[in-house]
Amino acid sequence: MTEPKTRVSRRISAIEPSATLAVDAKAKALKAEGKAVIGFGAGEPDFSTADYIVEAAIEAARNPANHRYTPTAGLPELRRAIAAKTLRDSGYAVEWNQVLVTNGGKQAVYQAFATLLDPGDEALLPGPYWTTYPEAIKLAGGVPVPVFAGPEAEYKVTVEQLDQAKTERTKLLVFVSPSNPTGAVYTPQETAAIGRWALDNGIWVVTDEIYEHLIYDGNQFTSIAVAVPELADQCVILNGVAKTYAMTGWRVGWLIGPPDVVQAATNLQSHLTSNVANVSQRAALAAVSGPLDVAHQMRLAFSRRRVRMVEMLRQIDGVYCPMPLGAFYVYPSVQGILGRTIRGARPVTSAQLASLLLDEAEVAVVPGEAFGPSGYLRLSCALGDDDLVEGLTRIQALLAQAD
Repeated sequence: MTEPKTRVSRRISAIEPSATLAVDAKAKALKAEGKAVIGFGAGEPDFSTADYIVEAAIEAARNPANHRYTPTAGLPELRRAIAAKTLRDSGYAVEWNQVLVTNGGKQAVYQAFATLLDPGDEALLPGPYWTTYPEAIKLAGGVPVPVFAGPEAEYKVTVEQLDQAKTERTKLLVFVSPSNPTGAVYTPQETAAIGRWALDNGIWVVTDEIYEHLIYDGNQFTSIAVAVPELADQCVILNGVAKTYAMTGWRVGWLIGPPDVVQAATNLQSHLTSNVANVSQRAALAAVSGPLDVAHQMRLAFSRRRVRMVEMLRQIDGVYCPMPLGAFYVYPSVQGILGRTIRGARPVTSAQLASLLLDEAEVAVVPGEAFGPSGYLRLSCALGDDDLVEGLTRIQALLAQAD
């Protein structure tokens, strides 16, 4: 008998929905019902896009030239500006034809994996990891291989761990610093050591640098392609305007890599989406060509908030919380809470604890299962100071009842 055909392909059916977006959507839905929900789930700055960027978009919308198709790989002037910005911000020199402009950072992520991975190729994925990485790897036919580092290691994997996880099927390593969800920042020495290991083992590195300007306490951003210049021919850099310029909704990201890889990814994009919306590209051009004032203001606010968040979380019995050195998230371990009774419930996973926090305290957080093992929560610093303190006060009050 012929096996019945599925309504939705197995490949797409296997994709897990974005847990971070799901939490944010649920929080917004509850707010719309009149609930006083405080959401710590959003992965976007709570700042507005700078006026000069918005004005560039308005001007672009009035220009008929932007009402037509443009090159798939992006406006040449934007690609040149991204190359110049990359040299300015990280010291990495690339030609403009090594830049592919994408519809947000997520498209850059997927196209990098789709371009590099063949079915069965393994991708080493240091965890905790952003929820989209494993799904994009699987969608591209690859096999994600998580390599976990806990809070005692400041959520940073070592060369020894990577070497133990490597097999003959290993094709690439995902390297992210600063990290979403943990805020971990690798030192220049750690970054160089991992880059040299990848180089020596002939392993591609896909590095996401979207949080490059959000680093605190005197630490510094180090591009792995700069730390190990010889890695350039087997390294793909992902970035975008979303976090640095508070432009999550404008949907402009990019991919930088060797010319043959960029051309192949461009060919893929030509059949997926063609060019990014021209008005958004013009706005991105103004952003990357302009000052970093907005990024500096956000960094100060996020730095202040993360310190307050960590201080309040550390006051809770059973919670262990390292101080994040980058991005705008705090990633506490709640393993000391799990298994204890709270208002008649006994959560044994961080997903169950997150559900309890939403139901009983009207606070939305993202459980660790979205980023790897259970036992952790991700809280975003991208909310107002008053809401931040109120939300954490509610968490403290609820978890103080744990028996």
